[in-house]
Amino acid sequence: MPRTLKSKGQAATQGVAVVIVAAGRGVRAGDGGPKQYRQLGSQTMLSLTLECFLRHPAIGMVQAVIHPDDEARYFAAAPASAKLLPPAPGGATRQASVYCGLRAIVQRAADGAPAAVLIHDAARPFVDAATIDRVIAGLQSHAGTLPGIRVADTLKRTDAGQLVVGTQSRDNLWRAQTPQGFRFAPILAAHERAAAAGQHDFTDDAAIAEWAGLDVLMVEGSERNRKLTTDEDCRMAADELSRPPAVHLLGLNDIRTGSGFDVHRFIDGDHVMLCGVRIAHERGLEGHSDADAPLHALTDALLGAIGDGDIGVHFPPSDAQWRGVDSAVFLRDAAARVQARGGQIAHVDITILCERPKIGPHREAMQARLADLLGIDLSRTSVKATTTERLGFTGRSEGLAAMAIATVRLP
Repeated sequence: MPRTLKSKGQAATQGVAVVIVAAGRGVRAGDGGPKQYRQLGSQTMLSLTLECFLRHPAIGMVQAVIHPDDEARYFAAAPASAKLLPPAPGGATRQASVYCGLRAIVQRAADGAPAAVLIHDAARPFVDAATIDRVIAGLQSHAGTLPGIRVADTLKRTDAGQLVVGTQSRDNLWRAQTPQGFRFAPILAAHERAAAAGQHDFTDDAAIAEWAGLDVLMVEGSERNRKLTTDEDCRMAADELSRPPAVHLLGLNDIRTGSGFDVHRFIDGDHVMLCGVRIAHERGLEGHSDADAPLHALTDALLGAIGDGDIGVHFPPSDAQWRGVDSAVFLRDAAARVQARGGQIAHVDITILCERPKIGPHREAMQARLADLLGIDLSRTSVKATTTERLGFTGRSEGLAAMAIATVRLP
């Protein structure tokens, strides 16, 4: 049975799936292979697109649809995530590829078909969490939702010789974007009907939904959620990503700072987990999870920056499911909550207080792990360590403490 689509404000489940259409050849983007695997800054276009959805707390699974010849490229680009299903081979058209993705989800979803699905073009790597939220929210009352931008330019009609023959009213006209969201069962049925009827020329899934008689709601999209089509588009996107974020242009003018602090006692053991890195040590740390004090402190710092409680509110130690869990789960959730607010993590700074183990030899690995977990550049992370000159519980090596500061930009 399909899972229930939860209403806004309820905890995220696997009730919302995503199909990423990435099987095209991108010939208009020029030489260099399929554009979805082109480098845009430090990542490929496809990896940027996938991460937009993998980090969103409402998304339970992501199904990429790729060209059969692109498996090696795909696995080199795809980020590691439990939400990411194995890629599905696409078809000869975009429509056929989406149908392949929908069928793959039915086959691979562990506990039944999802309640809803978002269908998104791999060539739109700048979709924001707020747009995703609006598309999902629309599915509470409609079978389909798509984001769009109201047409602002004057529209002209021409004849075959490109002579102007009229002016088109722009009232109620929109430029359609993706992700386009649908209740899963109706859009799968619409694709099945279209395939059986030999209707293979739909340019987007909203058109298939309209043809099938489904009601589709238009919601506000984003100008940044543009489709990268030409070589110039790709070069401009790469240039944009190489520059420091233009905060005033993105509307992220509300700069917040949060702090966190955590302590764990040393117990018998042979290693400690610090910033997601396993470090051999003559003692372990006591805790309900893996006792990664720096990640706990940083989780609280991020939650504090957006005013969303603390780690104990979202992951209470009284809940047995969090016993022994990797603290990366907590940090990823906090980062997803920042993204769901339309925010951006600008910088994180951790200070570890202990006599032993020595942090210096592991600092680079810790920073790399933080950058990976948060999806930010390495230069936006900092890990430091200090002793307390043998004073207090850390000085007596009874335990270890960590402080964290997170800077977040919000709309």
